[in-house]
Amino acid sequence: MYMIMQIEALLRALADPSRLRIMRLLARMELAVGEIVQILAQSQPRVSRHVKILCDAGLAERHREGAWVFVRSRLSPGHGAGALTAVEALLDVAENEDGTFAAQCAADRSRLAAIRDARSARAADYFAVHAAQWDQLRELLCDPAEVERELLAVLDGNLGAVLDIGTGTGRIAELLFDRAATVTALDRSHDMLALARARLQDCPTGRIELVQGDFTALPFADDSFDTVTLHQVLHYAQSPDRVLDEAARVTRAGGRIAIVDLAPHAREELRTAHAHARLGFGDEAMQHMLTDAGFRPETPRALDGGDLTIKVWTGTRSKLSAMPERPPSIPAPLPSLSL
Repeated sequence: MYMIMQIEALLRALADPSRLRIMRLLARMELAVGEIVQILAQSQPRVSRHVKILCDAGLAERHREGAWVFVRSRLSPGHGAGALTAVEALLDVAENEDGTFAAQCAADRSRLAAIRDARSARAADYFAVHAAQWDQLRELLCDPAEVERELLAVLDGNLGAVLDIGTGTGRIAELLFDRAATVTALDRSHDMLALARARLQDCPTGRIELVQGDFTALPFADDSFDTVTLHQVLHYAQSPDRVLDEAARVTRAGGRIAIVDLAPHAREELRTAHAHARLGFGDEAMQHMLTDAGFRPETPRALDGGDLTIKVWTGTRSKLSAMPERPPSIPAPLPSLSL
């Protein structure tokens, strides 16, 4: 009986040409409600009503990011089971065999390309404004390509479900994507997620997810990920041990963590110019934090080549145990630009 009711709800939700168009768009990429309004050339209340119907039927899902509401399809790996898989196949057939619908979808995708271009342009504008600040910090570090090669080397093999904490511009999520089953890119800054969304917008929608959230209170269930990364993020934390506790909570037993950050240094100006809460981490301190969080630390790697040394610390999640109780922490300040 439940399956019959589900099919009836799906058919009612699809009984409108605009909602069919929305589903075809969401098959390409996650969209803000306002972006759907632009493409369909319909009023926001009308589009919001269509989106609500699709979400109520389980065909799509919404998530809020600041003042924006984004919508993504549920017709994807991990979601597309049973009736949902049949809906995806039905939409493919409809576009292939109905010339009028195919032409409308083609026109919608043309407008979708303009949305992609607008996102890229906003990202370029942001970097233009912050270029001097970006260059100032980059001059202190070794070649980013060297760091990326090292990260890929220590995270060998299939990465499974990846969580990139503090994704910033989305570069690490992009780097790991081909070796991951899925990638979840989390950041607390709406501006940073906008940059990451522009970078990652060509990734298949079913394998990439952008989430706004705080690294001291990750909005995910226990044991959700196989690989967790923190690239140039932990030095923003007032309580880095709490961040690693949360990372451990969402990492499955046997899963791995990789932390790329700075070795101890005396560049006090980074506290004010770039909101760094910590001036790097020593190997012994990092080993203790990883162990206390429930990871088995591995041999760290050091990358020189700049005024500041970059370290890569890794660990494997031990069998699950209760996380230590810690006093509440003050959220870290938002960085003005994430690496």
